[in-house]
Amino acid sequence: MDILLVASAFNSLSQRVFAELSDRGHRVDVVLAAHGAEAVRAAVSESRPELIIAPMLKTALPDDVWREHTCLIVHPGPPGDRGPSALDWAIAEDASHWGVTVLQAGAAMDAGDVWAAESFAVPPVGKSDLYRNEVSDAAMAAVLLAVQRYADGSFKPSSQNDPAIRVVWRDFFRQERRRIDWENDSTETVLRSLRAADSQPGVLDELLGREVFLHGGAPEDQLRGHPGDLLATRAGAVCRATRDGAVWILELRPRKSSGDPSPFRRPAAPVLASFPASLGTTTGSERPPRSGDRPAGLPEVTAPLELPSERKTWTDIRYRCHGDVGFLAFSFPGGAMSTSHCHRLLAAYRYALTRPTSVLVLGGSRDFFSNGIHLNVIEASADPAGESWANLNAMNDLVEAVLRTTDRLVVAALGGNAAAGGVMLALAADEVWCRDGVVLNPHYRRMGLYGSEYWTYSLPRRVGSETAQRLTTDAVPVSAASAARIGLVDRLVPASVREFPDEVERMAAALAAAPGLGRRIAVKAAARRTDEGRRPLAEYRRAELARMHTVFFDPHAPYHALRSAFVRKLPHGSARPLSTAGGQVAGGVR
Repeated sequence: MDILLVASAFNSLSQRVFAELSDRGHRVDVVLAAHGAEAVRAAVSESRPELIIAPMLKTALPDDVWREHTCLIVHPGPPGDRGPSALDWAIAEDASHWGVTVLQAGAAMDAGDVWAAESFAVPPVGKSDLYRNEVSDAAMAAVLLAVQRYADGSFKPSSQNDPAIRVVWRDFFRQERRRIDWENDSTETVLRSLRAADSQPGVLDELLGREVFLHGGAPEDQLRGHPGDLLATRAGAVCRATRDGAVWILELRPRKSSGDPSPFRRPAAPVLASFPASLGTTTGSERPPRSGDRPAGLPEVTAPLELPSERKTWTDIRYRCHGDVGFLAFSFPGGAMSTSHCHRLLAAYRYALTRPTSVLVLGGSRDFFSNGIHLNVIEASADPAGESWANLNAMNDLVEAVLRTTDRLVVAALGGNAAAGGVMLALAADEVWCRDGVVLNPHYRRMGLYGSEYWTYSLPRRVGSETAQRLTTDAVPVSAASAARIGLVDRLVPASVREFPDEVERMAAALAAAPGLGRRIAVKAAARRTDEGRRPLAEYRRAELARMHTVFFDPHAPYHALRSAFVRKLPHGSARPLSTAGGQVAGGVR
């Protein structure tokens, strides 16, 4: 079937729908609604789709398009739910269960006939995490069912005028509803507000005299202070006191009207440290001076790498050992890894190598595995080229450490999506285990980059030179199932996001107990020596970095404009259209 996807952004769900429909033999084209109604009309005229699907749409389809074609809208709410802020309301109102509905576009928003619907339990996570996982799983199941029903031609969609469907209109969730009352709100209330706004639009607040949006929230079980006080920093996050406890705020986004040259999300403590010293206070008293990446008056309170299970505090890197298996878990907002993230994860990896285990699992948590270098931190830097270079070298150091590990098996367990250098970090491991439903983007081209992280070594040795060339040149998302078929992934894990960590632990224990593990490790070490003799890893790194250095330090290279547009969420004129047939579609995607 010829299917056209119309999306406001080619986000995680749009990519998954594209990849999984393509896997099933459909010809799938994409157009970005952000390029306007005429771009949508042109794409419809050119691709002549049998069916139009909108996996993520913030604006209405042109009337003539939905009147002349069957257009299915993916709404992140159960049947009867209407309005533009479905997930925000679900989290803010502490819903235990929620749903996704595929409905037909019509004159009224979210009021069309229902083609399919799926429900799911709502865990205590941020909106973006929920969207990329439980919502994505439910949406994909509903889309596949709706497409099957449309193809069959015999299904009659159910009307939302059916009295059995409870219709609820929920208005746009405005900042007035999100505002935190630090003097009176409980920790749980604060966390719900933060989770309902993550990653967009954030919670508008004031810190050190500046209006900022707060992003990300996690509870703190020990630090305490006067409600609203900033208490400490940790690995770029800041801790703030509530009425009955404290929370960690992971990222801040300065308000555009503040005049800040970097009005986009990045680690909270460096944002605070960047504010002029004459601005604001923490709680009405004199503001502490700045120092490096955090306000000097705030202590850096670290958390142990092997955090006791009873602790309820935030940390982005954890290690634990169970029998003969070590687990090094990490979770960075948006999957982006700054220079500091890479340095700290490398130190944790080296610690893990000192533990007496035969299997080491990297990742294994929900949400992103890694998306490579941190473009937001780079864009905010006084020297973006220099920071790009430092960040890439730090990623290379981490990947090289994994590649050179020869005394145990290393497993990369991907419970969430990965892209660019994050995929190459996974490929450095001996085995890659991937949750069914994950989307991989093993390429750099759409950011105007050649790539590094030893991809010229790791990718061809897994999938062959021809497939490696195609993956990096076509630059299209790859489903977990396709990745397994071409050898990019070793084991596909058919588990829900909630079940994935337990399944990884079971699989890792079985791997550690398998007969012949010692021989397999010895064979691995011998293969590494042979590969090193054939062409040293240092040569791969040198060749890749030479090409990347040229791009980073050329102020006219497309990378700089693409990076700026990406972090500011702006469409970019050089975007290449996307189609499984290789054709050109109006509007295109980044």
